[in-house]
Order: sequence, then structure tokens, then C-alpha cells
Amino acid sequence: HWHGFFQKTTAWADGPAFVTQCPIISGDSFLYDFNVPDQAGTFWYHSH
Repeated sequence: HWHGFFQKTTAWADGPAFVTQCPIISGDSFLYDFNVPDQAGTFWYHSH
């Protein structure tokens, strides 16, 4: 779950497993790759 920036086109990537995304299984990974244009600040993520 992201904090600190707008998610106009990436809302699908902000939520708990089985709600907006499939869970990431043990030993696997998922890369979040998106732009944060025209925003400055501290952006942080935590799982749900």
C-alpha cells in the first residue's frame, strides 16, 4: 500500500492480495515500475 503520491493510473497496484492484486508467493517477486511526475516528497510502501 503506497503513501505520499497520487495514483491516477496505478490504483490497481495499491491494495491487499486477492482484492486488487494476486499475492506474491514465497520465493517470487514483483516489480513496481511507474512514474511519479510533478510530485516531490517522501513516498513509502507497506504491505497489507
